[in-house]
Formats: sequence, structure tokens, C-alpha cells
Amino acid sequence: MGKEETTQAKPPTCSGSDAEVKEAVKDQFREMAQIGPSCGQTAAKSVAESFGYAAEQLDSIPDEANMGVSCGNPTAMSSLKPGEVVLDLGCGAGLDVLLAAQRVGPSGKVIGIDMTEEMIHRARDNAQKSNVDNVEFHLAEIESLPLDDNSVDCVISNCVLNLVPDKSIAFAEIFRVLRPGGRLATSDLALKQELPADMAEDIDGCFGTKWGAVSFCQYDAELKTAGFGEIEIVDTGADLNAYMAMDTQPSCCAATLEDADHYARFAAVLRKHDVNPYIASVNVFAIKP
Repeated sequence: MGKEETTQAKPPTCSGSDAEVKEAVKDQFREMAQIGPSCGQTAAKSVAESFGYAAEQLDSIPDEANMGVSCGNPTAMSSLKPGEVVLDLGCGAGLDVLLAAQRVGPSGKVIGIDMTEEMIHRARDNAQKSNVDNVEFHLAEIESLPLDDNSVDCVISNCVLNLVPDKSIAFAEIFRVLRPGGRLATSDLALKQELPADMAEDIDGCFGTKWGAVSFCQYDAELKTAGFGEIEIVDTGADLNAYMAMDTQPSCCAATLEDADHYARFAAVLRKHDVNPYIASVNVFAIKP
């Protein structure tokens, strides 16, 4: 079973605005952890399959590990090998941790990091249900990882880095914990072009804070500044309207969602705006020299 200790790193120093962003994001994920996919697991599986998960992968782990908020499948692109140490940033309820644990085997280890205590509890419960003993979870922030330098073979993440306000600190931390030759293999969201003002306002309103996604060029520049090489940022072409499957209130509108859950709020944004010309699901790959 997953280890039960909680390790919380010292929070990084951040500006007032960054701290507000983090707290707003925490609030959203606390809500999701407490209510789960409100429309049931059929929709959550549909979303995950839309972003690259095979049905047999999803059937191999507890249903509760899939929260329906993926934007790709990092375990499918990370070339994980038996015996490797893998770090999952923003592990949520444990979806990718449990899938990675199957790939690295008993001689390997997968470490899940999340800044939301409620998600860590869900992830540990799902690890216990899966009867795995090569995983562990830590309550910590990506900008201040509780890991030693040069201690990880591969860092994965799924639709989380776009929420991090200061990506330069996050990428520097990822670079620090990776071993030389280690790799970053993540699924994320990036901007194809600047969002129209009304779309940006509605997306910010959904998250309760300014959304942190950046352009392909800025993403590449941040990774290079951190020291990464062999960088690839690939548009998967996935249809982001897949998230509408998570909505249980198809008649609701964006103007009246203050009391609706996160899934309904985001679905309302997608009904109001065609986001696909502006936002891309991307696979991000980079190597620490």
C-alpha cells in the first residue's frame, strides 16, 4: 500500500497575487476532491479516453482515481522503465501515479505531489484499494519539492503546470530534482493565440483567479531558461469540448454558475465559447543534459 506519511515542504516565497492564485486553485481542487465527478464515472472515463487513455488502463485502477480533468496521457509518452523513480506533479486522486507504478514495477517508485490535502487523501485511498507498495504521496507545492537533487528519472504531470503562476520557479525545481539525462514528459494546455477578452474573463471566473496558461513560445523559453534541452511541445489536436461530458446541468448558463460545481462552470464556458482555436492540449517533452 502507499506510504501514509505526509511530508510538507516549506512553502516558497511568493507575491501576494501568486498566493491568491494558488489559494483559488486549491479551492477548486478541494471542491473536486470532495464531490468527485458529479455525473458519475462513465463521463469521467469518456473524457480520459478522449485524451488518450485506453479503456484497459482505466479498468486497471479504481474508478475514483479518475477525476475527469486530464488533458492527455503522460504515462503513454514517458517511456517508463522498470526500476525508475517517477515524480507526478499535481497527482490529484492518483490516476497517473497508479498507472506509472505498473510500468516501473516493484523495483521502481512513483511519488505523487499535490498541494491539496483532500486530493492526497483520495490518492492514498486509491493506492490502498490497488494494493500497491511502490508509491508514496506528499503534500507540497511544485515550486518547493521535498525531494533531493538529482533523485528522479522522469517527471510527469497532467494538466497542472498551466495552473502554476510562476513557471520559472516550477521548471527550475523540476530541473533540480531530475538526474542528468532525466526527462520531463507532461500533458498540459498551452495557448495557440491570445484569448479574446470575454473568453479570458469567463475562464478566469471558472477558476476564481487569473488562468496561467502560456503560449508555445513562452513555454519553450521557460524550459530553456531552466536548462532543459531537446524540447518538444506538440499540439495533440484533441477536442477540448470533451470536458462537456462532465456537466450534469446542460441547461445552465455561465452567468448563473456561482453555486454550481467546477465541472458545470467549465462546461458552461465551453458552451459559450469555441476554445479550440485558442487553446491546445499539448504533450511536452524535455531532457536535463
